[in-house]
Amino acid sequence: MSVRQAPDARSLRTDTLTAALLALFGCVMVALSALTGMQFTDMPIWQPMLFAVLLAAPLVLRRVHPVPVAIVQTIVYIVAGELGAIELYVSQVNLFMAFYSIGAWDADRRRAHWTRLIIVIAMAVWLATSAIRGFLDPETGERGVSAFFAFLLIQIVVNAAYFGGAWVFGNRAWRSAIEQEELAAAHAEIQAQQVQLADQAVSLERLRIARELHDVVAHHVSAMGVQAGAARRVLDRDPVKASDALRHVEQSARDAIGELRSLVVTLRSEDDGASAAPDIGALPDLVEAAQESGQRVELQTIAEPRAVSPMVGLTAFRIVQEALTNSRKHAGPVAKVDVRVRYLADEVEVEVTDDGRGGGSGTHGAGAGLMGMRERVAALGGSLEVGPRSRGGWLVRARIPSPGPAGTRAPDAAPASAEPAPASADASPAAAS
Repeated sequence: MSVRQAPDARSLRTDTLTAALLALFGCVMVALSALTGMQFTDMPIWQPMLFAVLLAAPLVLRRVHPVPVAIVQTIVYIVAGELGAIELYVSQVNLFMAFYSIGAWDADRRRAHWTRLIIVIAMAVWLATSAIRGFLDPETGERGVSAFFAFLLIQIVVNAAYFGGAWVFGNRAWRSAIEQEELAAAHAEIQAQQVQLADQAVSLERLRIARELHDVVAHHVSAMGVQAGAARRVLDRDPVKASDALRHVEQSARDAIGELRSLVVTLRSEDDGASAAPDIGALPDLVEAAQESGQRVELQTIAEPRAVSPMVGLTAFRIVQEALTNSRKHAGPVAKVDVRVRYLADEVEVEVTDDGRGGGSGTHGAGAGLMGMRERVAALGGSLEVGPRSRGGWLVRARIPSPGPAGTRAPDAAPASAEPAPASADASPAAAS
């Protein structure tokens, strides 16, 4: 059941002031009516003034306890009417406000309906009995029957207008208040969702930054580590090789700085973050850099190359980069690594395999690289296979949706070296760093 918000202190103060003003106006109208000589000529003036105050006083609680207020007012009005001490103008406003408050503020809508119906019936019965008694009064014959029924019709119309209007406007006020509160609740929920979406966007952006930094730093730092170790071992007996290794260290450092700068520019831009990033066309340079650092890497492209979206190109590049980094760290710098790029009908497949015979340390990685690859591929609706090969070595294969031009079909041939990855791929010593 819908319940509108309870009245606040300001509303209660307003009702108190309203009740006081209505009591004051009621007393003024009593005094003016007595001066005209049309009412209160045969009773002390304090009696109708007392009833004017008693009719207005309950309105202080009209929002908090609307039903008791209306019942008390109805009783006071009927008693005052029977005693002839009712003021006929401000008293109608008091009745209207009390009757209206039931529809506008009573949370039990069934009780509100029946209470108003009973009050209407009680007032109608009282008005009918007063009319009958008035008709039998000898003074009626002096004024005329027509005048009596005209006055009675005026009373009926006035009461129907007051009570009907109070009923309709009270219900409308209730519905309006409930709708406003529902709108306020919906607005608050939308704001909460906006805050949540903003927080999620920040988290996703942090994840993207961490993933990019890992791919860039891990690849180049591992290459520098291998070359620096090689330079240290041959520094005394072969200065030329040591110098060449150090040159590769310097070049890897420059490349890392360049990619980090590109990443920073991309993150500051307002596009999707792929415009300044490497793509699938940069794979030959990546493979050449790996070869210069001492890895035995071969790149093979199967089917006719075609343009792919920036995100597909970036994902393919990062997967190959991470796989080469893992091969260097876990399979060893002299392991043979094959990189294959296949352009299928609706996909682009990148595959990196190594023979695992390079004398790597075999230690487990932290798994951040593998997680990053899975997230990248999953974000584009692709699939990733990672795990050991049956005849030794390691396999990384990613299929990324990338529809080709209409009407073209690329060969869907698989090389002999491709094996499916087992379910426990993450547990292998060559897991991604």
